Amino acid sequence: MQGIKEFIPTEVKVKYINQLLKVGFDTIDFGSFVSPKAIPQMRDTAEVLEKLELENTTSKLLAIIANTRGAEDAAQHRQIDYLGFPLSVSETFQQRNTNKSIAEAMQQLAEIQEICQKHNKTLVTYISMGFGNPYEDPWDVETVIRFVQELDKLQVKIVSLSDTIGVATPDNITYLFSHLIPAFKHIEFGAHLHTTPSTWQEKVAAAYEAGCRRYDGALRGYGGCPMAKDELVGNMPTENLVGFFENKGLNLNLNKAALQAAMAESGAVFL
Repeated sequence: MQGIKEFIPTEVKVKYINQLLKVGFDTIDFGSFVSPKAIPQMRDTAEVLEKLELENTTSKLLAIIANTRGAEDAAQHRQIDYLGFPLSVSETFQQRNTNKSIAEAMQQLAEIQEICQKHNKTLVTYISMGFGNPYEDPWDVETVIRFVQELDKLQVKIVSLSDTIGVATPDNITYLFSHLIPAFKHIEFGAHLHTTPSTWQEKVAAAYEAGCRRYDGALRGYGGCPMAKDELVGNMPTENLVGFFENKGLNLNLNKAALQAAMAESGAVFL
């Protein structure tokens, strides 16, 4: 939702997220505790949270934060399980996304990890531009691996490699996951893939065959990162992920009727 300029009414957000909570997804990324000046769409996250129906859901809640202030705000809410922080291997994008250098972001990340540990939250770190960037900043797989090594020192337990602008290839997806997963067995690695309709399956297949079992998606592939560049590349469609894993014979334990209702509801949100 964050890239949509016209404000989505709070009640519309609440209705949609409540429907998602009925499906059986492991985690719902429901909002962001960020500056309302930077991301006006997310200014009602706390209000949305208080109206969510959490009594009968198995899904956990994740909130995105960009600094220690956001982490402190999010950590006060008992309903939230995960705090997600975007850490970029691109200096340009880190400045553009959080108004910090990589060094400053790493320092903030250490402080955010302390906040999470104090409040019994789990930190999810997204390695933004994890598969390349459009800014001509240095990138290679060894750089990504070094970032993971630094996160490991902070005892970060969940790391999601993010294809922020949709440039990941099956080769670099395979290389990174097949090297990182065996080397850091105590870290859960995820794939946050942006894609075009013609390339989604090869990306998911590469990550899956390399051992990745945590995936982010958005119904119908709506969204992208508004801080990345002007031409947004869509998120990975959740329904594509569901079909892919079911074809693999996996039992996802999803409520299909609730999923179809959420698909229908998404049309009222993403006009």
